[in-house]
Amino acid sequence: MRARRVIAAASVAALGVLSLAACGRSAPGVAAYVGDTAYSVERIDAIHAEAQAKYETTVRAAFQQQNGPSASPSPETLQIGATPQDMLNLLVGIDLAKRIIAEKKIPVQDQIKAEELGESFGAPGTEYAKLAADWYDLFLSLQAGLPPAELTDDLRATIYDKLVEGKVAPPGWTTEQQREAFSDPAIAQQVAAVVALSAAFQEEVKREDVSLNPRYSTLEIPALLQVPNSGFGRYNLPYLDQDSTVTDISTPEPVPSTTGSDAGPEAGPDAGPVPGPDAGPGTEGTAS
Repeated sequence: MRARRVIAAASVAALGVLSLAACGRSAPGVAAYVGDTAYSVERIDAIHAEAQAKYETTVRAAFQQQNGPSASPSPETLQIGATPQDMLNLLVGIDLAKRIIAEKKIPVQDQIKAEELGESFGAPGTEYAKLAADWYDLFLSLQAGLPPAELTDDLRATIYDKLVEGKVAPPGWTTEQQREAFSDPAIAQQVAAVVALSAAFQEEVKREDVSLNPRYSTLEIPALLQVPNSGFGRYNLPYLDQDSTVTDISTPEPVPSTTGSDAGPEAGPDAGPVPGPDAGPGTEGTAS
């Protein structure tokens, strides 16, 4: 994957050192601070353990229903795709999003149901499912409420890399193919909104003195992309990098637009790939 560092030099300096020790807050049991709020490693591990246990029970029951009561799925099959890093991303993301929404007075609608989302994750009734539903309600509201950013080739390439990583888009597109694929107004609008959200999160990181335990390498936006005539694809977009203090998204100038995404949750959280410039209706691929 191409390494891109397109953040402005001033923003790099403003982010400063992001470790807990550098901020004078060295607590091994704390995963991250957002202002005066601490998120403990213990809580993050507990959320992940509950989701893993529920996922294992759900998958095992479905497997035995298909293959008989004595059948046992492989250990790999029983592993939930979410990690403790994902739980941290949700907790901090919800915190930052609520601060931005309160400051900018952006309305929030209850669009995503925890029960449905938990079923799609294979972890119904868990705190993970509730946090994910809360986050995606905030995410969609911020997409609609923040002025979208102007997309450049570098920004499109960064988003494209993350879409490939999330198996939402196929690999191998040239810059021209990326331009063509992202020229779809529905796709471009959503991508521009996520870039704007990344910039807003970076500002909150500076304002709220966000600091990160070295065991976690980054903080990422759990993003959604609604593919036309399909569902939602999920991918992660970093806004804080522990190792280099540089993110993959610059702080772009917003374009004069007040139109936000009106994507609803009806299609579910998973989608086929972004339709490429030569992609027909039979293009294969799934979101992770």
